[in-house]
Amino acid sequence: MRPQPDFIHEFVSGSSNRTLLLLHGTGGNERDLIALGRELDPNAALLSPRGKVLENGMPRFFRRLAEGVFDLEDLKYRANELADFVASAAKHYGFTSDNVVAVGYSNGANIAASMLLLRPEIMPAAILLRAMVPLVPDRLPDLSSVRVWIGAGDQDPIIPASEAQRLVELLRRAGADVTIRFFNAGHGLTNEDLEAARHWL
Repeated sequence: MRPQPDFIHEFVSGSSNRTLLLLHGTGGNERDLIALGRELDPNAALLSPRGKVLENGMPRFFRRLAEGVFDLEDLKYRANELADFVASAAKHYGFTSDNVVAVGYSNGANIAASMLLLRPEIMPAAILLRAMVPLVPDRLPDLSSVRVWIGAGDQDPIIPASEAQRLVELLRRAGADVTIRFFNAGHGLTNEDLEAARHWL
């Protein structure tokens, strides 16, 4: 039996009690970040769902109306749906939900940030690679026990540095312990991103 609500996904069991929730970018799939997850933590279990929304045939985790302009109703619905899937997968695969670390890239980082803001009980930590402010909730959650690491590119043509900084400020206002690192990079990931994220983890 598969976890409900159902996402096409990969699950790789681990030897520690940590589970990395791997969330791909636009056009990615459930296998995209498996190697990255293994590099970040060779012992963790890996849960990697495929986004259900298609944009010109490319999987995403939620709809957008234009570059950087999100369909907020769809985003809220999808963030809750994904949070329910993680909770269900924890029961199905037998991992503890209090040691889940989201690792999201681009669109995946934005859905992870949305889950932190809307369903903070799902994960106590997140690595957000090339993220922006996805939404501002009506009421800020209490993220005082949540750790977040953000990797931003100082030459990112999609997400300006000011937008990454806005996300930091929003999460800190909610009480999260946030670390941000700017890399000499564009929207793509670098070895420096992975090295710094691994040390933080």
